[in-house]
Amino acid sequence: QVQLQESGPGLVKPSQTLSLTCTVSGDSITTNYNLWAWIRQPPGKGLEWIGSIANSGSTYYSPSLKSRTSISRETSTNQFTLQLSSVTPEDTAVYYCARDFSVSGRLSGSYDYWGQGTQVTVSS
Repeated sequence: QVQLQESGPGLVKPSQTLSLTCTVSGDSITTNYNLWAWIRQPPGKGLEWIGSIANSGSTYYSPSLKSRTSISRETSTNQFTLQLSSVTPEDTAVYYCARDFSVSGRLSGSYDYWGQGTQVTVSS
């Protein structure tokens, strides 16, 4: 059974950097063809893909967020992280990590396992 869990501060001040960690169990972030994604959902809005990291360490970002986004991994603890800089209240959302199931190593957009999500509020 694959499990993912987000962790990090639930409150971030405007202009600062949002930083979250996803801990993965039941699968390796460095083997097979799956990718590992960050997705968010602002209140009353739909899901928005932020970016993903492949088993090779290659990263892919949403064009609208690329300039502010960095995804990295810690292989020894089977974790990957999200950093979103220069946040504003518009970045307030529930943030999810998820597995992008892939048989090619390329983005599929098919997320078969999700974390429970963590609320992040950007406010003074």
